[in-house]
Amino acid sequence: MRILFAGTPEFAVPPLQALLASPHQLIGVHTRPDSEAGRGLKLTASPVKQCALQHGIPVFQPPHFKQATDIQTVAELAPDLMIVVAYGLILPPALLAIPRHGCINIHASLLPRWRGAAPIQRALYQGDDITGITLMQMDSGLDTGPMLLRKPCPIHPDDTGGSLHDRLSGLGAEALLELLPAIEQGLLQPVQQAGADAVYAAKLSRQEAPLDWNRPARELERQVRAFNPWPVAETRYRGGILKIWQAAGLEEPCEARPGCILSDRKTLDVATGQGILRLLEVQQPGGKRMSAPAFLNAHSVKGEHLGDIA
Repeated sequence: MRILFAGTPEFAVPPLQALLASPHQLIGVHTRPDSEAGRGLKLTASPVKQCALQHGIPVFQPPHFKQATDIQTVAELAPDLMIVVAYGLILPPALLAIPRHGCINIHASLLPRWRGAAPIQRALYQGDDITGITLMQMDSGLDTGPMLLRKPCPIHPDDTGGSLHDRLSGLGAEALLELLPAIEQGLLQPVQQAGADAVYAAKLSRQEAPLDWNRPARELERQVRAFNPWPVAETRYRGGILKIWQAAGLEEPCEARPGCILSDRKTLDVATGQGILRLLEVQQPGGKRMSAPAFLNAHSVKGEHLGDIA
């Protein structure tokens, strides 16, 4: 088949590499326009663009598909199939109708649960035991198309947003290679989503990073894990911000005020609304990530409070 690929972040690279290694013809890659990144705000190509250029694949970077010329470009490529993975642009119906086999999206959840922009982190944050990958036929809705293949993936107790991201990315690549023969042979068996079971995964924001110490320790632990590596959970500390990279929730009785540091010189324990959150790795502004023992060697903190305490 003549396949057109659309994707932008690192999550989309393993499926792109799987296509490159397949017997199919990759005729082009669509990705978001280069963006400013780093301290110098240097214009940087997306991971998908970098991978495509390394393999000599033509790259297209329209800012949107509001111009007829951008849709015409896709039509002139004459794709049999378009694979979309975390592209970041809405595909209009006129574009969805171009490929002979339609447009297939690789989504990082077991649809219809966690439609939307941040399915990996929301599944972790809400305490799901399992997530997965869904390959679906795209329609004009937001992750509402009929499902073609679902692959479950357990969520481990120590998973972070980063570790789960990497596993699901690889699983998406495997699922794509499994589905391609059925697409080529016209043997797909689409299954409509149960809309009543849909749950929306809102995009992450930095405003969600602060920890609310009145909440249970287990919930705060999930927030820390889900927001690693971005936006990273945080709390106020001595007038500044302390980032929390790793933590463990302990269901131990604690009568101290939420946010109160209970530590001796070995552990960095903080009282919560229910239980204790043991901070394992932290980072101060302008500093490096450090273990709790290293932090405690440099700071006398017992009895202090974290967060905005009334």
